[in-house]
Amino acid sequence: MKDNIKISKRCRRNLHKKPNVVGVGVGYREKGGRKTGEKAIIVFVTKKMAPHKLDGAGMVPRSLKGQRVDVIEIGEVRLLENDAPPSQEEEESPLSESGRLKRWRPAPGGVSIGHYKVTAGTLGCAVKDPATGEKFILSNNHVLANSTSGEDGRASAGDPVLQPGSYDGGRPDLDTIAPLARFIPLRPTLQPPKCATARYWESLANKILTVMRPAYRLYLQRSNEEGNLVDAALAGPLREADLSPEIMELGRISGTAEAYPGDEVVFSGRTSGVVRGKVIARDVSLFVTMEPGKELYFVDQLITSAVSRPGDSGSLLLDGKNRAVGLLFAGSQTVSVCNRIQNVCMLLGVEPDPG
Repeated sequence: MKDNIKISKRCRRNLHKKPNVVGVGVGYREKGGRKTGEKAIIVFVTKKMAPHKLDGAGMVPRSLKGQRVDVIEIGEVRLLENDAPPSQEEEESPLSESGRLKRWRPAPGGVSIGHYKVTAGTLGCAVKDPATGEKFILSNNHVLANSTSGEDGRASAGDPVLQPGSYDGGRPDLDTIAPLARFIPLRPTLQPPKCATARYWESLANKILTVMRPAYRLYLQRSNEEGNLVDAALAGPLREADLSPEIMELGRISGTAEAYPGDEVVFSGRTSGVVRGKVIARDVSLFVTMEPGKELYFVDQLITSAVSRPGDSGSLLLDGKNRAVGLLFAGSQTVSVCNRIQNVCMLLGVEPDPG
């Protein structure tokens, strides 16, 4: 599907307002649980609801401007940092024996890594600055930079990045593989206002509330309608020899490419190992839960059936020719969400390092 359907911002905005809708993208219609060859606007919902439980305004239309619409249930989509205590199943997992959770020097893609304040995610791959040749570790902002917006004090350049991550026993004094080099800020969907006018009206409203309703406070929020393109960051290895050009069990990257609905893809993750699937949709705008009560809005994403688990964040998504097509950062019980690798490389100013 290289001649993509175009979905206007207004159309996306209207669909996102409907109950349970978390994402809107472009893919192929499903029928009887199987993909057809019919192009469609794909609407992703946390849970499908019976038509009689929705009013007319809440229903997703069967078509928009002559284009078929298909609804797919995917559940809640969350960032995939490993934030749960280890279960007996995980402690006995063969992945521990495979070494993805241990200390590696040189470290390949697919192993445990993380900012010293987070638990653990996945080292995506080695990349380089094409202008200088300098090499970096690529993973997510929420793995290497503690989900920072750049203004919240959660992380800053120079912070220790551990391999393995702290959840897997990494210690700053022994296992720092690199300092945080740079990151693309993560902007929550709702943010405190920056302009003086908004802050003035917020303050005035709260003075009035203090008199009328002392127990209440009002907070204005600014909506981030542009959305985030990537969840990505770089760490510069203390020694280039500590970074391997390989991805565990998948080998070396052979370049970059675009991915389209129906394409076969694979990733190598810290928790799940090697997982294969297919691209379900591209050009996806969706809401991702960052933490309870806080969400992130992303645009121009890929959704795949290569299901990931907590700790797989940061995995590089490859196509059938071992070309990088995406950077995995979020998922649900049924899908994974990835940034397009073109956006990652453009914003960070790097390219995959084939070694």
